[in-house]
Amino acid sequence: MPDPTEKNAESIVTKIDDYTWDIPVNYKPGMRVPGRIFVSRKLLSNLEHETLEQTANVATLPGIQKYSMAMPDAHSGYGFPIGGVAAFDRDTGIISPGGVGYDINCGVRILRTDLTVDEVRPRMKELIEHLFHDIPSGVGSKSKIRASDKELTDALLHGAKWAVESGYGVKEDMEHCEENGFMKMADPGKVSEKARTRGKPQFGTLGSGNHFLEVQYVDEVYDEEAAKVFGLHKGQVTVMVHCGSRGAGHQICDDYLKILDKATRKYGIVLPDRQLACAPAESTEGQNYFKAMAAGANYAWANRQVITHWVRETFSGFFGRDMDDLGMHLIYDVAHNVAKLEEHVINGEKKMVYVHRKGATRAFPPGHPDVPQVYRKVGQPVLIPGSMGTPSFVLHGTPKAMELTFGSACHGAGRVSSRSAALKQFRGETIQKELAARGISVRATQPSVIAEEAPAVYKPSEDVVDVVHQLGIARKVVRLMPIGVAKG
Repeated sequence: MPDPTEKNAESIVTKIDDYTWDIPVNYKPGMRVPGRIFVSRKLLSNLEHETLEQTANVATLPGIQKYSMAMPDAHSGYGFPIGGVAAFDRDTGIISPGGVGYDINCGVRILRTDLTVDEVRPRMKELIEHLFHDIPSGVGSKSKIRASDKELTDALLHGAKWAVESGYGVKEDMEHCEENGFMKMADPGKVSEKARTRGKPQFGTLGSGNHFLEVQYVDEVYDEEAAKVFGLHKGQVTVMVHCGSRGAGHQICDDYLKILDKATRKYGIVLPDRQLACAPAESTEGQNYFKAMAAGANYAWANRQVITHWVRETFSGFFGRDMDDLGMHLIYDVAHNVAKLEEHVINGEKKMVYVHRKGATRAFPPGHPDVPQVYRKVGQPVLIPGSMGTPSFVLHGTPKAMELTFGSACHGAGRVSSRSAALKQFRGETIQKELAARGISVRATQPSVIAEEAPAVYKPSEDVVDVVHQLGIARKVVRLMPIGVAKG
């Protein structure tokens, strides 16, 4: 067997085409399928070895279908790589918290407005101060809502639906969310008291790390027809929200990693890495995790919905116009840390599989029943944020994604440097001044947050998005440039 410590990425993988590379089945004992990496040669040259190792490790899991996949933004994570996609047969496969991540249903949503960049840019510094003040952010940040136990249970059950019915939004919002903003199989009874306690005070909070609220504008339109369907045009201001399930999701993951670690031994599953703790998908332990994870996903949708409501209130107060007059409609909301039971065609046959997307988002094609009716002609909106100060993109899903990636695309730019390394290399105040000089107002709880999220610690978003566009698994619709960023 090769000594992986002595080999670079290109010496390990086999080139399939300019954007597809395989880790052969004989690379590591126990691999059931190849690893498949979707990257350009440029991105491959900078791919950390640990990402390849983790992709190969996932390929050893029971019931895995076709490939263990890594999207172009892939980097190392807990067990599975971030940017990892893997589908497991419902009857013979597994379910694993490592394939979802700690921040269950970390996701992105985007609102459009009728405002133009010329109207907003001169007042951006003041606007971002208002948004930073009105939407709680940072480690341990607490909501303006004092949720009761019943409200928390309802949110875990009904997600964005609970938030809208509680006055935080409009019915149209739910129709523009993946899963209509809630997974039906959620069971709050499978969520621990500790997870409930952590989540209860955090509705409507951004959190910290790479989470953000960003005011952007459309600076490039690639597909006029799809852009029109999404309600987007050049010069238009949009708002993007990126956050997840906060302490609730983190605790759910932590709880079930312990439970599934025991289940791994109980069911005799041999793992190359304990971080891949799992259970047979249809086992009691596997289903309990799935139901708790769905509850965590619903919490995240409720969280983003409450934030959306407060963003609208802030814009309305700041510009002296109501939400409808401002045209503040939700375009779409996607999850990118979640497992779903889906039907896919594998080797010519329809099969039910548990698709794990960790740092990856759905990219469903035109005509798919899970795409909202309003977008069914062009395909699901695919939202790929850049790093702070770099472009974000809206794309649409394609039939090619169903063939190649179980209907999946990347979820962002992908880190190339750790937060600790970023703190040694960058000063937040310097980054803030550099961005201000480019017309981007940034507000954060403290300078270190800006240093940790400096644009240079991420892969160039254009390079990452170009891979999925060239592969045809998601096609570019518009490019968005930031003008204001609020971070925790």
